[in-house]
Order: sequence, then C-alpha cells, then structure tokens
Amino acid sequence: MLQLNQIHKIFNEGTPDEKIAIDHVNLTLQPGDFVTVIGSNGAGKSTLMNIISGVLIPDVGEVQIGEKNVTNMSEFKRSKMIGRVFQDPMAGTAPSMTIEENLAMAYSRNKMRTLRQGVTKKRRDYFREVLESLHLGLENRLSAKVGLLSGGERQALSLLMATFTEPSILLLDEHTAALDPSRAELITNLTREIVDKYKLTTLMVTHNMQQAIDLGNRLIMMDKGQIILEVNEENKKQLTIEGLLMEFKRIRGVQMSSDRAILS
Repeated sequence: MLQLNQIHKIFNEGTPDEKIAIDHVNLTLQPGDFVTVIGSNGAGKSTLMNIISGVLIPDVGEVQIGEKNVTNMSEFKRSKMIGRVFQDPMAGTAPSMTIEENLAMAYSRNKMRTLRQGVTKKRRDYFREVLESLHLGLENRLSAKVGLLSGGERQALSLLMATFTEPSILLLDEHTAALDPSRAELITNLTREIVDKYKLTTLMVTHNMQQAIDLGNRLIMMDKGQIILEVNEENKKQLTIEGLLMEFKRIRGVQMSSDRAILS
C-alpha cells in the first residue's frame, strides 16, 4: 500500500521564481491498485513520482509504503521497495554491461549478493526463461551489451528489471512516450501483462489519454500541483477522452492544454 498525506512541495521558495509544485496532495493506493495519472505539462506528475521514489523530500506531509514511514528515507534505501521505469530508454539500465549482468544486478537488489559471485547456470536458465516472455529474442543475447539494444528492447528490459523482485510499488514515468507506435504498443501490452500477473501496486504517469483510460483500475487528473479528478474502476469503464476534457473544463472553467502529447 502507498499513502501520501498532505504532500506539499515548493520550488525556489521566497524568490520571484517560486512555484508550488505539489499542493497538499492526499492519495492512497491499496495493494494491487493500478492508477494512471494524466495532466498537462507542469501539473506536478513527475514531481509526485520523485517524492514517492525519494529523489525529492516534501516540505510538508508524509509518504508511507506499507506500514513504514519513508518520508525522509533516501532514494537508495527506498529502491528496495520501489521499481521505476523512466521515459528515457537509456535510463534504468547500465549500457556498458551485458543483458545478463543487468539482470543479475536487478535480481540481487534485495539480496546480499554481488556480481563478483558470478551467475550460476541455474540463474542463467531463469534469466532466459523470463526474457522469453518478452518475445524479443533477448534470451539468445545474454552476452550482448545493453547499449547496443534498440529503444524498445531496452525499455522492455528496464520494465523486467524493475519488476524482477516484485516491488511494493511500481512507478512508470511516461515509459512509452519516447518509443515509436509499434514499440509503445508492445511495452503497453507487456506492462499490462506483468502488472496483472504479479498484482503489482502501480502508479503510471502518461500523456496519452487513451492509454490512461485503457490501463489500470483507477485514474487521477492533476493540474497545478493538485489532484483535481479521481475516477474509480466502475466509472473508468465508461470513460472517454471527450469526457475527460469536459470534466477538466467543468472543474477549471477553461479548456485543457491542447499540446500534442496530452491529446495523443
């Protein structure tokens, strides 16, 4: 379970550039919830992700994972509980290391083991087995450097690594935005499959409204650092892009930003 209680974050406080990035946000994800997050640029989506993961510490409020208050816990310590996939396919993996070495590193995240101990045949067979589920042929390229993989292949590997140890929380930060349509669809389907299989508690930021509607059991809309709309599972089944735009106008009194990413 993830709980955010009265989270507040200000950037450049006391200067002409002061900006309220997160404005007293409350949010609870029950075990197994898959919540999609939409909002225009600057709405606070990525800041919220960074506060949950420990990159940023809130000025006010608490972050709780399970029964543990992690508000002031470092990003490194929190990483044992959180899996995260970024927008940039270059992030989340070590490009100079092989596929096998990257998987070994992810596998050892919660264990007192190092790469120096090597990879046993049993574990190598396991790596091949999980890679086969990606249907990308990576199970036959364990010794290939990750830096030589395509963007879609790297993002698939990043998703696999982030979920290897079945983390308490999975954060997906626009993880299909930088991919071409066919690879984006592949990663979207893979996301659905992995989250459903392991019942992962997931928070996914996306600029693609249709993707936000299609995935997950809940949806939230952010604007100016606030959660202005929450849609439960039952209402989400009837949701459309037009309906979301109408809700934004009803709440804010203006049209939602029409930038390309929002309406894609």
